[in-house]
Amino acid sequence: MPEFTAPGGAALDHLGVRLHDGVATLRVWSQNASSIELVVFDETDLDWVTDEAALERDPDGVWEITTPLLRPGTRYALRVGGPHGPGNMFNPETLLLDPYGRGLAQGTGYEDWRSVVIEDGFDWGGIAKPRVPLDRTVIYEAHLKGVSKRHPDMPPALHGTYAGLAHPAMIEHFRSLGVTSIELLPVHAFVPEPRLLERGLTNYWGYNTLNFFTPHAAYATDEARKQGPEAVLAEFKGMVKLLHEAGLEVILDVVYNHTSEEGIGGPRSSLRGIDNATYYRQQPDGAYIDTTGCGNTLNTATDAGARLVLDSLRYWANEMQIDGFRFDLAAALGRDAAHEYSREHPLLLAIRDDPALAGAKLIAEPWDVGLGGWQTGNFAPGWHEWNDRYRDRVRNFWLSDIDYARRASAPVGIGGFATRLAGSSNTFSKERGPLAGVNFITAHDGFTLHDLVSYDIKHNEANGEENRDGADTNRAFNHGVEGPTDDPAIGAARRKAMRNLLGTLLLSAGIPMITAGDETGRTQRGNNNAYAQDSPMTWLSWELDPWQEDLRAHVAALTRLRRENPALRPSRYARRDVHTPNASVMDWYNQSGETMDETHWTDPGSRTLQYVAESTPVDEPVNRILLIVHGTESPTDVRLPEIDGATTFVSLWSSADERPSDAMEKFAPGDLVPTPGTSMRLFRVD
Repeated sequence: MPEFTAPGGAALDHLGVRLHDGVATLRVWSQNASSIELVVFDETDLDWVTDEAALERDPDGVWEITTPLLRPGTRYALRVGGPHGPGNMFNPETLLLDPYGRGLAQGTGYEDWRSVVIEDGFDWGGIAKPRVPLDRTVIYEAHLKGVSKRHPDMPPALHGTYAGLAHPAMIEHFRSLGVTSIELLPVHAFVPEPRLLERGLTNYWGYNTLNFFTPHAAYATDEARKQGPEAVLAEFKGMVKLLHEAGLEVILDVVYNHTSEEGIGGPRSSLRGIDNATYYRQQPDGAYIDTTGCGNTLNTATDAGARLVLDSLRYWANEMQIDGFRFDLAAALGRDAAHEYSREHPLLLAIRDDPALAGAKLIAEPWDVGLGGWQTGNFAPGWHEWNDRYRDRVRNFWLSDIDYARRASAPVGIGGFATRLAGSSNTFSKERGPLAGVNFITAHDGFTLHDLVSYDIKHNEANGEENRDGADTNRAFNHGVEGPTDDPAIGAARRKAMRNLLGTLLLSAGIPMITAGDETGRTQRGNNNAYAQDSPMTWLSWELDPWQEDLRAHVAALTRLRRENPALRPSRYARRDVHTPNASVMDWYNQSGETMDETHWTDPGSRTLQYVAESTPVDEPVNRILLIVHGTESPTDVRLPEIDGATTFVSLWSSADERPSDAMEKFAPGDLVPTPGTSMRLFRVD
């Protein structure tokens, strides 16, 4: 195998500040600049310039200085001069952030930022990354602040902080729930857009990155922030260390597709002033090509743009010990010089093949908003993808199909749902297998699970955009009343729908992702785009009603059953008459216990199936399960199939139960199983 070469090669090594021998070397890339100047500031007054020094350019476009002016804690910025013309945005009076700066300090204004030199020492105490196998991975997508902001069992000073996320109360919650990997919404330093500040709102989610190498300081405790960037960094690393010690992975949602500099005329904080023509995608006249919907798109077709992304990933994976990354609008990273997506894009392959990122989980949000931007199933082996086709089909089956059936009859049969349940082989290649897909029902963007079963339409008035923002197509079903209701029948139907959705998610082949708060039925009062809501609307509540405790118990039971039954988590697609290690051989039966035929798959009147999966594990005992799925509201009787070697079906879980049952009722082949409307039931086959 050829030796790995990063974009730009050795010429782009060691950008940023490197401390050595009592001095520091600063390296900044700019192909088009005519001058770059280092500006050093007083530690307490960011408007007081204490020193200035010029950088010198080498033939590769790297500007460099070795100086004693840069020491741990030094506040500094760059002034960059250059030519005027289409694509260039140089202004030698503007103070710019070092794109590779490891620390940040903010002055009094919105754009008043300085880079800070970081010494970056931390004792990891020998704690290693958990390295959770892919087939055992259960992702929990959470907002760093919102998940612990109101937790009653930790000191208020830790609420909504890095330290709070790793508090024993949170670790106990994660472990009792059975999740393995905490996926955090953006924690790279970010800023709210000016338009939000004008409306008295903020960017709560954090998809507006200011710097790719610095943790967001507002998520640190007050004590750490007062001590400065080094203490913020230490608190972040301490969080990772404690979570790793508990066996929990940390995955970061990273936003490399655009920056907070927005469109032309927006803030000029870093890349725009250093080399706008190279760092951002543009038309020949300098107009931005925006495939992100955020004003600009990082140009990863250039070595400098691609290397910036790769170097940031290396830093977080190694210096910060992060276990994986979810790439926001990942299709934007895979666009070439003609701005067209390619699964063989050099950056996408470099991220996968870089030895410095070996073992990192790589998850793509496989779309952007540009032409040809929807690329689900079209990333290269080694990548995993958010499976929006799974989300849509499962929502349809349990929600919008049921809504439609109340007025007429179910519009489709069960075949498409079954394909998603079995690992989406119609989306991901045989080479990639079912674990290429990250299955999800909800995410931070959209309705919560509770709201998905409680509202037909979005209610985003609080966002100040007259309810125009957010998705209009949600595949939701309010079960008869829009929003809150005291009707016991509607409440019961909604709770069962949530259990069906969670049961499908956690019993499907693929990597499941739970959205924080769905395990307890969190509501955002119908807001399906709460990106600007930093309030109790988006913070998790820990004061739970009995039904919420019951729902959490269902999630814990389902993750345990997933661990205990390898047939539920195959790594490969099985092939008939060919032994495939770590696959699950699947057989399908109708409600009469007969083998499914084409009519059963496609008939809208036939929405009941029995799914038998037998594992072919390498290092676990052979395991076989049967899952009954009944997709109409009328109850029915299901006859268990006669299958080779099966003498007993042991009931493990039912979505019809308000609280998980420990009864483990036993049935024989050919027995009739009474099955309530719209429900699921899992058995172990002995």
